[in-house]
Amino acid sequence: MHNLSLILSRSSTGIDAPLITVETHLGNGLPSFSIVGLPEKAVQESRERVRAAIVNANFEFPARRITVNLAPADLPKEGSRFDLPIAIGILAASGQIEPQALEQHEFIGELALSGELRPVRGALPAALAAARSGHSLVLSVVNADESACVNDLRILAFSSLLQLSEHFNGTQPAAPWRPEPGRLEKPLPLPDLRDVIGQEQAKRALLIAAAGSHSLLMSGPPGTGKSMLASRLPGLLPELDEEEALESAAVRSVAGLEFDIAGWRRPPYRAPHHSASPAAIVGGGSIPAPGEVSLSHQGILFLDELPEFDRRVLEALREPLENGHLTISRAGRQAEFPARFQLVAAMNPCPCGYHGHPTRACRCSAEQIDRYRSRISGPLMDRIDIQIEVPAVPSREFASPDGNRISSRQLREEVANARQRQLQRQHGLNSRLAPNELEHHCRLGSEQRYLVVRAMEKLALSHRAYHRVLKVARTIADLAGSDRLEDRHLLEALNLRIGR
Repeated sequence: MHNLSLILSRSSTGIDAPLITVETHLGNGLPSFSIVGLPEKAVQESRERVRAAIVNANFEFPARRITVNLAPADLPKEGSRFDLPIAIGILAASGQIEPQALEQHEFIGELALSGELRPVRGALPAALAAARSGHSLVLSVVNADESACVNDLRILAFSSLLQLSEHFNGTQPAAPWRPEPGRLEKPLPLPDLRDVIGQEQAKRALLIAAAGSHSLLMSGPPGTGKSMLASRLPGLLPELDEEEALESAAVRSVAGLEFDIAGWRRPPYRAPHHSASPAAIVGGGSIPAPGEVSLSHQGILFLDELPEFDRRVLEALREPLENGHLTISRAGRQAEFPARFQLVAAMNPCPCGYHGHPTRACRCSAEQIDRYRSRISGPLMDRIDIQIEVPAVPSREFASPDGNRISSRQLREEVANARQRQLQRQHGLNSRLAPNELEHHCRLGSEQRYLVVRAMEKLALSHRAYHRVLKVARTIADLAGSDRLEDRHLLEALNLRIGR
């Protein structure tokens, strides 16, 4: 009888997975089962799940004084992820599993009363942390595919506690997990820009936004294709590199979203409804959870009917737009989530939607239009790089043949080439250039500087808007294959800034 066992596991804090040591001691005295180390209610409830799972897996539950300590004791523990390591700790301490076989392994998973092993949230952050520590990871087969995206990680996936014990006792060893080849097929194709009729200026703006990861606001009457254009933007973007894809997938793993092994390198696309609360958009809850701005990390956040969003929601976007991350603080705990997303928004020009429409009359007063547009604050508008109008499409455009429309595949090649120029020049995209980098990569001649200064004065542009104009101009130059900014690049960038 060993009486004491040490099992490694992982907690969840934001997208981090700190190491937890599950210490199990079987002592003399009246039979009892206690868990210490700041366990939340779900962890306390694991006592009943673990007891039933051990018995139903044909093991003996020790009739002794069982004490489980989750160390470090000052870190809050929540969720059902500790069911499996607690059960394994009891079996190891009672000699029903050989403790030496468990060394260099980490365990996470929820147990059903039958002994079945169930998935948990945040398996991918745990896999990343286990790989950095050089340990193997043991979990449910449902969590195995997302964890298999981590290179240099040995994964052991099981469907039940009994199957797991047979492996570690040597009676029926299991091979390391490998995804089924059929599940690695190419994902479904994305919507094609060829479907959009007309709107050549908007398509040009979409191309520039994709090439430099610039934020974009489209304003126009209902039915002009704003939402359709936004849904085609993912088809212009290249796949994420491994580091970006893992970071983005880790956020979705923490949120408990279904993992798509075929399309996990695609930039995420999120389009929340305008009734979403601030907590749903930026994250929150008593246990901090990621919101839409984090779920769209390394991808696109599309806000349709922008003025209809709660003012608090829109103002909460300002910090992550500027910094690329956000911190959610609650009493006794704090979590940081990445939030480097590309904001794409759409709005009507007025409450009825037909202000400036060539054939339909607007019913709104000037006061109503001003009140509607003022729902979007100046500081937020200042952070949107490209602001364009999407007018009604003339009827004759619908008669043009499909073959004359450019496809997403053609534009995706231009985006990839422009992004490659940016990465070679500055190791990042133009939208993320710091002010000191702008001086180096966006040098202006004296006449160009005078042109921009005059535009700033006439249009009352802020210093932030000046920097964003330069970033967009740099992207336009990259699309044209030019190493230096020319007047035409600056003029187009200015036109895209005031195009509403």
